[in-house]
Amino acid sequence: MKMILLAAVALAAGGAQAATRYEIDPAHSRASFSIRHMMVTNVKGEFGNVSGEVMLDDKDPAKSSVKATIDVRTINTGVDKRDAHLKSGEFFDVEKFPTMTFESTKVAKGEKKGSWKVDGNLTLHGVTKPVTLTVDELSEPVKNPMMGGMVERGASAATTINRKDFGLTWAGPALEKGGVVLGDEVKVSVDVELQEKAAAPAKTDVKPAGDKAPAPKK
Repeated sequence: MKMILLAAVALAAGGAQAATRYEIDPAHSRASFSIRHMMVTNVKGEFGNVSGEVMLDDKDPAKSSVKATIDVRTINTGVDKRDAHLKSGEFFDVEKFPTMTFESTKVAKGEKKGSWKVDGNLTLHGVTKPVTLTVDELSEPVKNPMMGGMVERGASAATTINRKDFGLTWAGPALEKGGVVLGDEVKVSVDVELQEKAAAPAKTDVKPAGDKAPAPKK
C-alpha cells in the first residue's frame, strides 16, 4: 500500500510540472497598437518593458498559463507632444495607473494549425475586462549561443479592444462632416521572446516527518 501511495504522489507531481516555465525577456519584447485618427488614417505606437511569466505545455494547452505586465509609461508614438497627452489624466493617467496587466484564464489550440487561443483578464486604467488573444505564431525552442545555450521561444499575439470599455473616453471635437478625431477600436499586437527558466519551487505547509510541535510552556 505504501508503494502504491508513493507512486501516485510521484505521478501527480510529474503531471503538475509538465508545463515548462518561461520568462518574458523585456529587452526583446514589445506591445504595439493602432487606432483610427480623423477617420482617414491609422496612428500607431508601442509600449516597451513587457515582462511576465508563461507556463507552456505544447501537448496539453489547458495546463498552460500567461501572466504579463506592460509599463504604460513607456508609450511611444514618435511625437513627444502626443505622448505627453496620452500619459496625462485625459488618457492613460500614468501617474495613477502606470501599468497594464494580463492574466490568462484559459489556453487552448486555435482553429488554424499552430495557432493558440488565450482567454484572460486585461486590467487597464483601473478597469478589468475579459479579452481573447490569438497567438498566430509560436516558435519551436532554440538554444541561444550568446546566452550559454539558454532555451528560448518566441510568440506573436493579437487582439482588438474598445478603449471606452476601459474608461479611455477622450474623443476630441466632432468633425465637420461627421465622425470623431479618435476611433474607439484599438488593434493590439504583442511580440515576446521567452527564456526558459527553472520551475518555481512548490509551496508546501506540510512539516517533515518526525517534526513535533513545541511543548507548551508551563
